[in-house]
Order: sequence, then structure tokens, then C-alpha cells
Amino acid sequence: MKKHLKKKEEESLAEHVMSISDDTFEEDVLKSEIPVLVDFWAAWCGPCHIISPAVEDLAQTYQGEMKVMKMNVDENMKTPSKYGVLSIPTLLLFVNGKIADTIVGAYPKEKIVEVISKYLKKT
Repeated sequence: MKKHLKKKEEESLAEHVMSISDDTFEEDVLKSEIPVLVDFWAAWCGPCHIISPAVEDLAQTYQGEMKVMKMNVDENMKTPSKYGVLSIPTLLLFVNGKIADTIVGAYPKEKIVEVISKYLKKT
């Protein structure tokens, strides 16, 4: 079952959500001209897999208005530490290179939309 979830998540990532690393974070997130939602996650994290479909849906819905990216905290420790990510899943919304909002935990898509819509033109 875990292999299936991982494979499904990888297919999702390839389609709409970009995977980022400590090395690409500055360019992909901090220098972005549009808002960026970063999902800090890990393969072993059940709640991370629960919110993954919502994150994918947001990437599709807000394509062109907002980037949606995922960072594996097991493979990239520098960035989560820098931004105080202590629990996963954590979603950080960056606007103009700064954290605009934070969501910690597995919230439903509607709650995430409520938070991010304050920073986007599309509601």
C-alpha cells in the first residue's frame, strides 16, 4: 500500500506540483514573482499523504496565479530548519519572498483555500 501511495504521489508531483530542494529553494520560491505554496512533507508521514490530493488540486486550480511546491524534509534539512518547520505537514505561503501565512497539520482543502485566497486574485 505504501508503495502505491508513493507512486501515486510521484505521478502527481510530475504533473502539477514541483519538487524543490534546499539548493533550488531561493530561486524557485524566494525569487518568484507569484505566490508560492510550499508543502513540507515526508514519505513516512500519513497526514502528508492525506493532504496531498488537496495540494495537487490547488496546483491545478491556481496554475499561473500561484506555484505549488513540495519539499521532502528528510532529504532537505536546511530550509525547514531555517523556517522553523517542526511538524509536518506544514504549508508555508510565500509572497514576495516572505512568509505570508502558515498552515500546520492536515486541514481540508476548503480551509487551505480560505487561507491562501486572501493573497490571490482568484477566489
